Amino acid sequence: MEDGGALGAGQGGLPAASRSALRGPAVRRLLALRAGKGLTAGHVRVAADALGVSERTVWRWLAAAGRDEAAADEPGARAQTGTRFTITPEVRGLLALWKGNVRAVHRELVLRAARESPPANAPSLTTLHRAIRRDLTPGERAGLAGGERAARKHDVFLARPRGWRNQVWESDHLQAPVLVEVEGRARRPWITWFTDCATNAITGVAVTPVHPSRESVLSALRSAVLREEPYGPFGGLPEKVRVDRGKDFLSRTVTAAFDLLDVTVEDLPAYTPHLKGTVEGLNRAVETMFLAALPGYARQPRPGKRPSRPKDEVLLGFEEFTARLLAWTSWWNTEHQPAPLRGRTPLEAWQDDPTPLRDVPAADLWTFTLEDAGTRTLTTRGIRFKKRDYVGAWMTGQAGIQVRIRFMPHHDHRIEVYHAATGRYLGPADLADQATDEQVRAVRRARAARSRRLKKELEAVQRERYAAVNQPAAPQLLGALTTAQAEAELAETAGTGLSQLAMPDVIPLTAPPADWRTPASLAALTTPAPRPSGRDVTATAPGRPDACIPRPPTDKDGDAS
Repeated sequence: MEDGGALGAGQGGLPAASRSALRGPAVRRLLALRAGKGLTAGHVRVAADALGVSERTVWRWLAAAGRDEAAADEPGARAQTGTRFTITPEVRGLLALWKGNVRAVHRELVLRAARESPPANAPSLTTLHRAIRRDLTPGERAGLAGGERAARKHDVFLARPRGWRNQVWESDHLQAPVLVEVEGRARRPWITWFTDCATNAITGVAVTPVHPSRESVLSALRSAVLREEPYGPFGGLPEKVRVDRGKDFLSRTVTAAFDLLDVTVEDLPAYTPHLKGTVEGLNRAVETMFLAALPGYARQPRPGKRPSRPKDEVLLGFEEFTARLLAWTSWWNTEHQPAPLRGRTPLEAWQDDPTPLRDVPAADLWTFTLEDAGTRTLTTRGIRFKKRDYVGAWMTGQAGIQVRIRFMPHHDHRIEVYHAATGRYLGPADLADQATDEQVRAVRRARAARSRRLKKELEAVQRERYAAVNQPAAPQLLGALTTAQAEAELAETAGTGLSQLAMPDVIPLTAPPADWRTPASLAALTTPAPRPSGRDVTATAPGRPDACIPRPPTDKDGDAS
């Protein structure tokens, strides 16, 4: 018993929460001793000292547990004197309807109770708060107020093992919350990048002034795989790439490129950003650590509010924005020390990993990331593709052979040509008779005017696409036109102005009388009219139907009197 007393004295210093948690196990242990006829007053004394209560209280708990076994689960719990208010499905629905506003839910419950016959008693606001805290978890409360995304903040997620370099990459698109000047217009550019999950290194990145496409993914993939300058030292082929059901990542061209490179694509379920936490963490980090300090930073405003920025703010050009982003990417890879790496930079983690790398020659990688367009016959006019002719210097003396076309999506100014039978690369072919920049701009202005007249959104009718870049460069607008195409489209839009739509010659003018001196140019524009009979008939002036001129009287010989 001396040992038991010493143990009890030591446990007496436990916090109140710990003592309350030990009540149930202690009472159940005493009940077991009593069932075996080994319970003594010393056991009760030690338990009372450890739990910070009197011996009489412990004996009372044992008596209550003897009458009701459920009392041993929560010894000393306050007995319920009546029906306790609980959160019903109706209350949960009201909480979801009012977005977690407890006071609004209470008002609704009071109104519903008053409409019942006879009137029922509604819970007080304090009771409702207490029931919500007791019956709903923090995640449920957050979810009813803010939706599934808010509820996920209270979930517990497992951390994946770090793995080795190039074991798994993650990729994503990010629309930068920064306004950048692109050909005189303020736009929010898009960033497409790949990151290595083991080292947190950014292996490849591509930037587009407008919406990204499969071309952005292929451009970022090339910069990620290549390890030569200026892309190294990160790179090589990964074993797996995680994406989140993006149509650009799952397009036929991109999936075919991954298959040819022997890379497994893991298509994650929708609305599960936690399954690719490395790239999602990078998306959050680039905004707080880099983008927020740039001019033109436009954080997403609250619903119903428009973003505001200083009127005299000078925006960055697309080329300068790309240069700064690539500089920040280099800093992230070589100087920043992410917390999961424990004091190491991504470069140091990459160099410390002895895993061998799988490299692909640049020429082969370029071929893998092109889209196949089938076979064509090389004629004396070149290669016919999308109703346009493409020519190259290497085509001399090659007319009549069968070739296979591969091209970069949206880069329709050039195609890559391969021999259809052997697969040997023959060379590039450029668009013949390509329109000048002035013609292209004129065509685009005409297209925009036509779209406004039809009251359609410009982005829905014609989406401008820009080439993704891996190095600082001016924005390159994609969508090549031939001179004939530009002139034909401009001809269609010519004469559509309101002044040119007027048709004054719909009703032809009546010809003047034969004895009038009418210019030949005006007479050719009129239709002949019969000569009126009678002496005092009026004639209509040409072009003036409202002006009537009386004819002079004549004698029987026809001379004017």
